[in-house]
Amino acid sequence: MIRVDVELAERSYPIFIGTGLLRDATLLGRAIKTRQVMVVTNDRVAPLYLDSVLTGLGDRQIASVVLPDGEEYKTLESFSTIMTALLEHRFERGCTVVALGGGVVGDLAGFAAACYQRGVRFVQVPTTLLAQVDSAVGGKTAVNHALGKNMIGAFHQPAAVLADLDTLATLDVREFRAGVAEIIKYGLIRDREFFEWLEANLDALLAREASAVTHAIKRSCENKAEVVAADEHESGERALLNLGHTFGHAIEHALGYGSWLHGEAVAAGMCMAASMSARTGMIAPTTRDRILALIARAGLPVTPPAGPTVDELLAAMRIDKKNQGGRIRLVLLDAIGHASVRDDYDAQALLDVLASGAVPPAA
Repeated sequence: MIRVDVELAERSYPIFIGTGLLRDATLLGRAIKTRQVMVVTNDRVAPLYLDSVLTGLGDRQIASVVLPDGEEYKTLESFSTIMTALLEHRFERGCTVVALGGGVVGDLAGFAAACYQRGVRFVQVPTTLLAQVDSAVGGKTAVNHALGKNMIGAFHQPAAVLADLDTLATLDVREFRAGVAEIIKYGLIRDREFFEWLEANLDALLAREASAVTHAIKRSCENKAEVVAADEHESGERALLNLGHTFGHAIEHALGYGSWLHGEAVAAGMCMAASMSARTGMIAPTTRDRILALIARAGLPVTPPAGPTVDELLAAMRIDKKNQGGRIRLVLLDAIGHASVRDDYDAQALLDVLASGAVPPAA
C-alpha cells in the first residue's frame, strides 16, 4: 500500500493506494472512526462493493443511499435524497458520510457532508480511475444545474481517501480511458517528466499493467496533493487543474449531461486548449500535434462532437467559475509541463478553435 498525504495543517489527510483496501477492516476502521456511517453509492457500484464496505465497517449504526448512476443525476434532487436519509436515520453531527463510487457520487456525497448540520466528516472511496486520480482528492464538491456545471457546491476536504486498485478491474474500457484524460492533464500543466513517461508507457497503462497503473495513480495524486496544499480554495495555482475543463464543461452542457463522459469532454477540451495555445503563438504547432497524438493514442476524442454551435459553446463557457469581469478566462499552455490562466488572448482565435475544434489549421 502506498500513502500520499495532502498537507492542509489541521485538515491534512492521507490517500491510501493499493489492492484489497475494501476488504481491510482495520484500514476502514482507521479511516471511518465514527459510530454512525452513511454510505452513498450508485446502482452500478452497489452490487459490486457495497457489501464489502458494510461488512468491513462492523458493528455500527450504518445506513446507505443507492442513487441512479450517471452525470445526469448529479442534481439537487439527488442531494436532497441523501439529506433526507441522514435526517430520517437521525444521524448526528458526529457521523461520517462515505462516498463509494466515481466522481458523481463523490461530489454529491461530499456536498451533502459539507451541508449536513453545517459540516460532518467525509471519506472518499473512489472506484473509477478518474475519481482515484482527480475528483476524490482536493475537497471540491458540487451538483450541476441546468444553467451550469458544478456551480452549486462547497470546498469540504475528506478525512481520508481509499483508492482500491481492485475496483478498476470492473471498469469498462471507456470509463478507464476517461480517467487517463485527467492523468495526461497533470503532465501537461506541471510535470513534463510525467508526460514523457506517459508517452513511453501509455500502452502498458491502457493494458492495465499493475506497475503502470500504480505509478500513474501515485504520480497524479502527488501532483494534485501539491497543488491543493498550495492553493486549497483555487485562488491561484489550483485553477491550472482546469486545463481543458472550460471547453469540456461547455461540451457536456451543450450535449446534455451524460452524453459524453466527463473525461472524454476534458480530453477534447485539452486538445482545444492546445490548439488555442498554438494559434496564439504560446506553443509551437509541433508541440500541439504531440499533445493531440498522445490523447488520440489513449482512445480519447481530440475534437468536440458534431452538433453544438459556436454560440452554444460560448454561452456555456460564459458560466464558468474562473471568469472575471465578464471575460472568459482559459487555462492555456506555455509548454508541455507549464500552463497559465489567460484572458488576454485574441478573441478571434477562440472563435476559430470553437468552429474547428482542435484540428490544426491548414498549412
